[in-house]
Parts: sequence; C-alpha cells; structure tokens
Amino acid sequence: MIEGVVIKKLVRHRDERGYFEELIRVTDDMFAEGFGQLSHSYMHKGVVKAWHIHKTQVDWWYVAKGTLHVGLYDKREGSPTFGVLNEFILGEKGENVVLKIPPGVAHGCKVISPDSELFYATSGTYSLDEEGRIPEDDRIIGFDWKKI
Repeated sequence: MIEGVVIKKLVRHRDERGYFEELIRVTDDMFAEGFGQLSHSYMHKGVVKAWHIHKTQVDWWYVAKGTLHVGLYDKREGSPTFGVLNEFILGEKGENVVLKIPPGVAHGCKVISPDSELFYATSGTYSLDEEGRIPEDDRIIGFDWKKI
C-alpha cells in the first residue's frame, strides 16, 4: 500500500427503509487534515479521469453509485513507496470504503458500470495552483486504462 493511503471500511445499517452509513467524522484519524470542500462527480461508462495530483491537498473519495476502477501512483521522491502503483475497485461491485489520497499521489479512475457518482471531500478549497494533471497514458506511470 502506498504510504499515507488509508482505507476506511464502512458499516451499513439496513432496515426496511433502506440503509444508513457514516462516512467521515471530524474525529477520524484519517481526517486529521480537515475539511475544505465537498464535491460530486457524475460520470458515464468508460470515462477515464486520470491523472490528477495535488501539491498539499488531501482527497477522500466515496463512490455512492456504480463502480470505479481506481489507480494511485506515488510520485513523491523520497517516499518509501515512491513509484508504487495501487489499484482498487470501489463502489457497488467493489469495496464500500472511503479512500484517503495524500498529496503527491497521482490518482485517477475509470467508470466500469453504466454510470457512477463519486463524492469527494478535500482538505482545501479549489485552487488552480494546487491542481496538477498528468496524461492518462503517462509512460512513467505505465498504467493502461484501456485494459480495464
């Protein structure tokens, strides 16, 4: 596992009305960096959003609908996991978790269900200075989104 990446397994409390689950508490160790913004991304089947990277911002991802294939790649020189790639299947046909993505870790996803809804909290508010992009076919990362 890439250093600093944290997975919080969620507990669903079901009854005849549906279910309730708690995602993040301010007291969670994994949420120590604090809240800046909550965002929602609706995506169609086959869409690839990769690669994003932040200088200082932390992301916490939760897939509320559908299924995403998620890739993380550690770009932090000096990190004990520099160059490590992690993959996850999140959502309805994958893990029901909140995924913490630290700064300096490139992250991306591909929708592998008819559509998907990703909710994500960030430790800061949107800033163009914070946003980094890496092409989805970056040779150094070497991840083939088409194979999925």
